Amino acid sequence: MPLKLKEFDYALPDHLIAREPVAGRDQSRLLVLNREKKSIHHRRFSELETILCPNDVLVLNDSKVIPARLRGKKSEGRVAIEILLLEEKGQNLWWGMLKPGKRMQAGSTATIFASDGLKDPIQLEVREKHPNGRCLIRFSGAENILENLNAYGEVPLPPYIGAANRRSCDDANRYQTVYAQHRGSVAAPTAGLHFSERLLKNLQKKGISLVPVTLHIGLGTFAPVKANRIADHFMHEETFELSAASATALTEAKAQGRRIVAVGTTSVRVLETVAAANQGQLLPQQGRTKLFLYPPCEFRFVDALITNFHLPKSSLLMLVSAFASPKKQSGIELIRQAYTKAIRQNYRFFSYGDAMFIQ
Repeated sequence: MPLKLKEFDYALPDHLIAREPVAGRDQSRLLVLNREKKSIHHRRFSELETILCPNDVLVLNDSKVIPARLRGKKSEGRVAIEILLLEEKGQNLWWGMLKPGKRMQAGSTATIFASDGLKDPIQLEVREKHPNGRCLIRFSGAENILENLNAYGEVPLPPYIGAANRRSCDDANRYQTVYAQHRGSVAAPTAGLHFSERLLKNLQKKGISLVPVTLHIGLGTFAPVKANRIADHFMHEETFELSAASATALTEAKAQGRRIVAVGTTSVRVLETVAAANQGQLLPQQGRTKLFLYPPCEFRFVDALITNFHLPKSSLLMLVSAFASPKKQSGIELIRQAYTKAIRQNYRFFSYGDAMFIQ
């Protein structure tokens, strides 16, 4: 029987949606799920150094979130608009999403204002508009909009976080991993938000290796699944890179029997994309991936996974369900049970929420 979207739905009380992070990055809670024993234990993320083994290898997505949300006014009518940048196609040429979309058609222009009011406004023109809502946008008035996003853009927080009833939070810092390096994501690789610099140092002292990969998060990761039949979902492409140094380190670690622990679903998708293209081997590669992992599927390279608690009916929840029981569909029920226990134990969900370790 083809998998249906309803298999990945669940009810979440509103008060369990994390709208701001805990005080300390590594002070979030950690649900530890053992796939073989089907056991669950409740820990703190700071205890990860006692949970991981000395020879484990952590694979970290080092993509950096850009201030991808811009605000302005349409040239005609002065209608307020919002732009979410998705991917740079060329200097001052970007794919993005516009809101309200019906007001901005191909040929429409708008003015974008600096968030601090100190820089001159810049202009944009919609060059193309596609049925899926994506627009090709040309900017002018700045030599390179990417270099000026700190002045014009905002942290692209997910809509469920909202602005109401939030305490003062340094989102520009907290919605970014401490190891972020390469600009390009419009959403954070949230499993990495739990790592503090102190915890990373302690893990390395224990003999745990840290290996970076890069996947710039865009629509492929956070676009909702709308197709009733899971197999009919269209996965948007995202850019990734596996460097020669990382490919070598991971290949050697795998040959030595060391456990490969992916931090986040995006790290999984990089490794499994490359492994699938090279008969299970990791070779240096950069390109684009639209890999969609859902039950039942095989995982060629990743042995364990650190991840957050994901939205209902999301591709991320489907990946996690597949990983909970590779090559089978039974992982759907295992993750459903884990989520049910997490809700009963008042775990915090989504981007700023708690974490899960699946081993």
